[in-house]
Amino acid sequence: MTSTTLHYLRNHLERTSAVHSPPFIISRVLAVGVAVALAVDAYVHATSSGFYDPARGGLITEGNLFRAEALASGALAVLLVLRPSRWTLAAALLVAASALAAVVVYRYIDVGAIGPIPNLYEPTWQVPGKLPSAYAEGLAVLLSAIGVAQRRRGRPSRQNDARGSSTDAAIRHYSAMSAARTDNARELAEPSRPRGR
Repeated sequence: MTSTTLHYLRNHLERTSAVHSPPFIISRVLAVGVAVALAVDAYVHATSSGFYDPARGGLITEGNLFRAEALASGALAVLLVLRPSRWTLAAALLVAASALAAVVVYRYIDVGAIGPIPNLYEPTWQVPGKLPSAYAEGLAVLLSAIGVAQRRRGRPSRQNDARGSSTDAAIRHYSAMSAARTDNARELAEPSRPRGR
Protein backbone atom coordinates (compact mmCIF):
# COMPACT_ATOMS: atom_id res chain seq x y z
CA MET A 1 0.00 0.00 0.00
CA THR A 2 1.44 3.35 -0.99
CA SER A 3 1.92 6.22 1.42
CA THR A 4 -0.52 8.32 -0.64
CA THR A 5 -3.23 5.70 -0.19
CA LEU A 6 -2.54 5.52 3.54
CA HIS A 7 -2.62 9.31 3.78
CA TYR A 8 -5.94 9.47 1.93
CA LEU A 9 -7.40 6.67 4.02
CA ARG A 10 -6.28 8.29 7.28
CA ASN A 11 -7.83 11.65 6.32
CA HIS A 12 -11.05 10.03 5.18
CA LEU A 13 -11.43 7.98 8.37
CA GLU A 14 -10.66 10.98 10.60
CA ARG A 15 -13.21 13.17 8.78
CA THR A 16 -16.02 10.63 8.77
CA SER A 17 -15.51 9.46 12.34
CA ALA A 18 -15.26 13.04 13.64
CA VAL A 19 -18.46 14.14 11.89
CA HIS A 20 -20.53 11.35 13.41
CA SER A 21 -19.03 11.44 16.90
CA PRO A 22 -21.23 12.59 19.80
CA PRO A 23 -18.98 15.57 20.72
CA PHE A 24 -19.24 16.88 17.16
CA ILE A 25 -23.03 16.59 17.13
CA ILE A 26 -23.32 18.24 20.55
CA SER A 27 -21.07 21.12 19.51
CA ARG A 28 -23.11 21.65 16.32
CA VAL A 29 -26.38 21.69 18.28
CA LEU A 30 -24.89 24.18 20.75
CA ALA A 31 -23.62 26.39 17.92
CA VAL A 32 -27.03 26.39 16.20
CA GLY A 33 -28.74 27.15 19.53
CA VAL A 34 -26.43 30.11 20.12
CA ALA A 35 -26.99 31.26 16.53
CA VAL A 36 -30.78 31.20 16.97
CA ALA A 37 -30.55 33.12 20.25
CA LEU A 38 -28.26 35.71 18.66
CA ALA A 39 -30.57 36.00 15.65
CA VAL A 40 -33.49 36.81 17.99
CA ASP A 41 -31.31 39.38 19.73
CA ALA A 42 -30.24 40.89 16.40
CA TYR A 43 -33.84 41.08 15.16
CA VAL A 44 -35.09 42.80 18.32
CA HIS A 45 -32.25 45.33 18.32
CA ALA A 46 -32.55 46.04 14.59
CA THR A 47 -36.31 46.58 14.69
CA SER A 48 -36.21 48.64 17.89
CA SER A 49 -33.28 50.90 16.98
CA GLY A 50 -35.44 53.56 15.32
CA PHE A 51 -37.34 54.20 18.56
CA TYR A 52 -34.11 55.22 20.30
CA ASP A 53 -32.83 57.77 17.78
CA PRO A 54 -32.80 61.29 19.24
CA ALA A 55 -34.31 64.15 17.26
CA ARG A 56 -30.97 65.98 17.03
CA GLY A 57 -29.06 62.99 15.65
CA GLY A 58 -25.43 62.26 16.42
CA LEU A 59 -22.90 59.50 15.94
CA ILE A 60 -23.11 57.65 19.25
CA THR A 61 -26.80 57.39 20.00
CA GLU A 62 -28.83 54.69 21.69
CA GLY A 63 -30.28 53.79 18.28
CA ASN A 64 -26.81 53.42 16.74
CA LEU A 65 -25.69 51.29 19.70
CA PHE A 66 -28.73 49.07 19.03
CA ARG A 67 -27.72 48.84 15.36
CA ALA A 68 -24.16 47.88 16.32
CA GLU A 69 -25.51 45.18 18.65
CA ALA A 70 -27.78 43.90 15.87
CA LEU A 71 -24.87 43.80 13.43
CA ALA A 72 -22.53 42.00 15.84
CA SER A 73 -25.18 39.47 16.90
CA GLY A 74 -26.32 38.83 13.34
CA ALA A 75 -22.80 38.39 11.99
CA LEU A 76 -21.90 35.96 14.75
CA ALA A 77 -25.13 34.01 14.20
CA VAL A 78 -24.21 33.53 10.54
CA LEU A 79 -20.62 32.58 11.43
CA LEU A 80 -21.82 30.04 13.98
CA VAL A 81 -24.02 28.34 11.41
CA LEU A 82 -21.43 28.38 8.62
CA ARG A 83 -18.22 27.78 10.54
CA PRO A 84 -18.62 27.08 14.23
CA SER A 85 -15.43 27.09 16.24
CA ARG A 86 -14.26 27.73 19.75
CA TRP A 87 -13.36 31.29 18.76
CA THR A 88 -16.77 32.12 17.29
CA LEU A 89 -18.42 30.65 20.38
CA ALA A 90 -16.11 32.76 22.58
CA ALA A 91 -16.98 35.88 20.56
CA ALA A 92 -20.67 35.05 20.88
CA LEU A 93 -20.20 34.65 24.63
CA LEU A 94 -18.61 38.10 24.87
CA VAL A 95 -21.27 39.82 22.73
CA ALA A 96 -24.20 38.16 24.48
CA ALA A 97 -22.75 38.66 27.98
CA SER A 98 -22.04 42.34 27.36
CA ALA A 99 -25.54 42.90 25.96
CA LEU A 100 -27.18 41.04 28.86
CA ALA A 101 -25.10 42.94 31.41
CA ALA A 102 -26.04 46.26 29.79
CA VAL A 103 -29.77 45.54 29.70
CA VAL A 104 -29.85 44.35 33.31
CA VAL A 105 -27.65 47.15 34.68
CA TYR A 106 -29.52 49.90 32.81
CA ARG A 107 -32.85 48.41 33.88
CA TYR A 108 -32.10 48.71 37.60
CA ILE A 109 -29.36 51.38 37.90
CA ASP A 110 -29.34 54.91 36.51
CA VAL A 111 -25.68 55.01 35.54
CA GLY A 112 -26.00 58.22 33.53
CA ALA A 113 -23.99 59.15 30.47
CA ILE A 114 -20.49 57.68 30.26
CA GLY A 115 -18.37 59.93 28.07
CA PRO A 116 -19.90 59.93 24.59
CA ILE A 117 -22.24 57.02 25.46
CA PRO A 118 -25.70 58.39 26.26
CA ASN A 119 -27.71 57.51 29.35
CA LEU A 120 -29.36 54.16 28.57
CA TYR A 121 -31.43 53.95 31.77
CA GLU A 122 -34.85 52.42 31.13
CA PRO A 123 -36.52 51.25 34.38
CA THR A 124 -39.01 48.80 32.87
CA TRP A 125 -39.24 45.43 31.18
CA GLN A 126 -42.47 46.44 29.39
CA VAL A 127 -40.77 47.86 26.27
CA PRO A 128 -41.68 45.62 23.30
CA GLY A 129 -38.89 43.12 22.64
CA LYS A 130 -36.81 43.95 25.71
CA LEU A 131 -37.65 40.85 27.71
CA PRO A 132 -37.40 38.36 24.78
CA SER A 133 -34.07 39.94 23.86
CA ALA A 134 -32.79 39.55 27.42
CA TYR A 135 -33.91 35.91 27.49
CA ALA A 136 -32.20 35.29 24.14
CA GLU A 137 -29.01 36.92 25.40
CA GLY A 138 -29.09 34.81 28.56
CA LEU A 139 -29.60 31.64 26.53
CA ALA A 140 -26.76 32.62 24.19
CA VAL A 141 -24.47 33.19 27.19
CA LEU A 142 -25.34 29.80 28.69
CA LEU A 143 -25.04 27.79 25.46
CA SER A 144 -21.88 29.51 24.24
CA ALA A 145 -20.19 29.02 27.63
CA ILE A 146 -21.05 25.31 27.48
CA GLY A 147 -19.83 25.17 23.87
CA VAL A 148 -16.51 26.83 24.67
CA ALA A 149 -15.94 24.50 27.63
CA GLN A 150 -16.95 21.44 25.60
CA ARG A 151 -14.68 22.33 22.69
CA ARG A 152 -11.79 23.10 25.04
CA ARG A 153 -12.22 19.74 26.79
CA GLY A 154 -12.70 17.90 23.47
CA ARG A 155 -9.38 18.95 21.95
CA PRO A 156 -7.03 16.03 21.41
CA SER A 157 -3.82 16.23 23.40
CA ARG A 158 -0.38 15.58 22.00
CA GLN A 159 -0.04 12.62 24.34
CA ASN A 160 -3.10 10.95 22.80
CA ASP A 161 -1.72 11.62 19.32
CA ALA A 162 1.58 9.93 20.25
CA ARG A 163 -0.18 6.80 21.53
CA GLY A 164 -2.32 6.47 18.44
CA SER A 165 -6.01 6.49 17.86
CA SER A 166 -8.78 4.31 16.56
CA THR A 167 -8.01 5.73 13.12
CA ASP A 168 -4.50 4.31 13.35
CA ALA A 169 -5.93 0.93 14.35
CA ALA A 170 -8.30 1.00 11.39
CA ILE A 171 -5.44 1.81 9.03
CA ARG A 172 -3.32 -1.02 10.46
CA HIS A 173 -6.26 -3.38 9.99
CA TYR A 174 -6.82 -2.20 6.41
CA SER A 175 -3.10 -2.53 5.64
CA ALA A 176 -3.01 -6.09 7.02
CA MET A 177 -6.08 -7.05 4.97
CA SER A 178 -4.58 -5.51 1.85
CA ALA A 179 -1.30 -7.38 2.37
CA ALA A 180 -3.17 -10.66 2.87
CA ARG A 181 -5.09 -10.09 -0.37
CA THR A 182 -1.84 -9.39 -2.20
CA ASP A 183 -0.27 -12.60 -0.86
CA ASN A 184 -3.32 -14.64 -1.88
CA ALA A 185 -3.25 -13.11 -5.35
CA ARG A 186 0.44 -14.06 -5.74
CA GLU A 187 -0.24 -17.63 -4.68
CA LEU A 188 -3.06 -17.92 -7.20
CA ALA A 189 -0.95 -16.39 -9.95
CA GLU A 190 1.98 -18.81 -9.50
CA PRO A 191 1.71 -22.01 -11.55
CA SER A 192 1.18 -25.04 -9.40
CA ARG A 193 4.09 -27.49 -9.17
CA PRO A 194 3.57 -31.18 -8.92
CA ARG A 195 4.43 -32.51 -5.49
CA GLY A 196 6.70 -35.36 -4.59
CA ARG A 197 7.73 -36.93 -7.96
